[in-house]
Amino acid sequence: MDALAAELRALAPSCGPVRLVAVDGHAGSGKTTFAGRLAAALGGAPVVHLDDLATHAEPFGWTERLRAQVLDPLAAGRSTAHQVYDWTLGRFAGTAAVPLAPVVLIEGVGAGRRAVRPRLARLIWMELAAEDARRRGEERDGPALAEFWAGWARAESAHFAADPSRPYAGTTVDGVTGRISPGTVGEPSTSP
Repeated sequence: MDALAAELRALAPSCGPVRLVAVDGHAGSGKTTFAGRLAAALGGAPVVHLDDLATHAEPFGWTERLRAQVLDPLAAGRSTAHQVYDWTLGRFAGTAAVPLAPVVLIEGVGAGRRAVRPRLARLIWMELAAEDARRRGEERDGPALAEFWAGWARAESAHFAADPSRPYAGTTVDGVTGRISPGTVGEPSTSP
């Protein structure tokens, strides 16, 4: 993890003065856990959780919110804050600060989507099959969210069919062990 953190710090800035790094993969693949570990290795790098920008009605409709509330201010060299969606209340309630930092992480399904990739210094993909990730997520969330997971699986599948992230990942991480896959550190995020 320390080697990856050092490499990310050494990348050229990609979003104003920031090295923007996306952690993408299927829901339940370990993105949040890995991003937290990487943020710690980076000395407390800010992490933007896309679950805070998504909504029930638009699970992948967060692109404009991300651009306006996070990416544009960072590109201008400013700290920022974004709205946080409350999944229980079903509305935006509160904000999360995103301080200007040398490296900022964005984690969530679709973090490496086409609209975000031009601003990324690196795209990291959590390698875990969709069905295994879903099973993990269902076990984590319990039977009360089984209906949500069924709908989510359809939306996620449609998203990745139309806008895949995996082919553009410069780094892959085993979603079970959390280990960085050999030979992927140092690859550009935009290689097809």
